[in-house]
Amino acid sequence: MVLLGAIVNGIAIIAGTLLGKLLQRIPESMKNTVMQAIGLAIIVLGIQMGFKSGNFLIVILSLVIGAVAGEWIDLDEKFNRVGEWLEHKIGSGEQGSLSLGFVTASLLFVVGAMAILGALDSGMKGDHQILYTKAIMDGFISIILTSTLGMGVLFSAIPVFLYEGAIALCATQITRFVPDALMSSIITEMTAAGGVMIMAIGLNLLGITKIKVANLLPGILVAVLLVAIMYGYGQSV
Repeated sequence: MVLLGAIVNGIAIIAGTLLGKLLQRIPESMKNTVMQAIGLAIIVLGIQMGFKSGNFLIVILSLVIGAVAGEWIDLDEKFNRVGEWLEHKIGSGEQGSLSLGFVTASLLFVVGAMAILGALDSGMKGDHQILYTKAIMDGFISIILTSTLGMGVLFSAIPVFLYEGAIALCATQITRFVPDALMSSIITEMTAAGGVMIMAIGLNLLGITKIKVANLLPGILVAVLLVAIMYGYGQSV
């Protein structure tokens, strides 16, 4: 079943959120310290991913062009509107944290190498091991995020499933059109660009910055296009 890995990942996020709900009564000072620890760990993860780039110029151009496109579309505002709509429908008493939890968790779980690689393996090989591993990680992260950001984390399971599921379905046909060398370069540069975005999420969680990370998301698609163009002109990445 092509979508099995994406389904398991979504269920793990929901289960982690429900467990995290039980931990919301922990002291506020402990929540703040835990959130700071998460922010620092996410920054380190983002840096590691960023260093994987084979041509950092692609990453820079991807982020710049992606930021222009994202600001024009205003993805950040659209993400927040979805969160606010959910908050209104559910009638959460968490004073805006439902929207924050939804946006933060969605970006964190979607932007990353494991989501892309795992979904590709699901589609091309029928191998869900990477997404199973990611599901375990996301489940534990959901517990911690929910204890500090609230139940909005639960709804991040929807964009995660749609994102990974779409990649998995496309991957069933992708090997017929994309050479292995090109695919490897695409994944590398997507990972690096995503790493910068993940680092930005960590900085936001620490309260150091207020970067509109969602507005950078088009940069991932730009990275794909730039790598494909360079490959088409015989340039190595």
